[in-house]
Amino acid sequence: MGEHTQPEIPDRLGPTFTTGEARRAGLSSRAMARLLQHDAIHELSRGVYRRADAAESVFLDLIAVAARVPRGIFCLETALSVHELTDEIPAVVNVAVPRNAGLPRVAYPPVIAHRFNIASFEEGLELREVAPGEHIRIYSPARSVVDCMRLRHRVGDEVALRALRSYLRRRGTTSRELMRFARLLDVEGPIGQAIEVVLA
Repeated sequence: MGEHTQPEIPDRLGPTFTTGEARRAGLSSRAMARLLQHDAIHELSRGVYRRADAAESVFLDLIAVAARVPRGIFCLETALSVHELTDEIPAVVNVAVPRNAGLPRVAYPPVIAHRFNIASFEEGLELREVAPGEHIRIYSPARSVVDCMRLRHRVGDEVALRALRSYLRRRGTTSRELMRFARLLDVEGPIGQAIEVVLA
């Protein structure tokens, strides 16, 4: 293969892959550099690459963070935005990690990691398809609203209450699922009171 020939991307690599996955698939550092040079791949975040011919997605930042923080779960305003429970466009990506895990260091996209209780960490976890065949780990709408209500000092009263109101106005939703998470996360009283105010 000539020095300026574009290498083939191994079929076993998905639309988004890490440096480690590329290496295991047989791509050398030089081959990766040539793929970047030929615009066959693009770097989403340090050590995370995406094929140029991959499907478009509005969630590329989340796809990048998911590759960097595979055990993480998207939460708070980031989850609200994906679930269309807020009009705010989060300036950072919010991701939850287990309390005993180290905090990830991701310079781009900007990330805030939150340590959540290990016992309830995966309660409300959903897999959301954000591009064909690509899924992210994210908290359910109800869990996301309850988390925002219990962490209002971080997200702001207005964002949390607006999300609660939006959730309760959705067809087919009730306060039952909210209260299930409120009990689980030991905030039953405050959440119950907030629901009464919003529904009044």
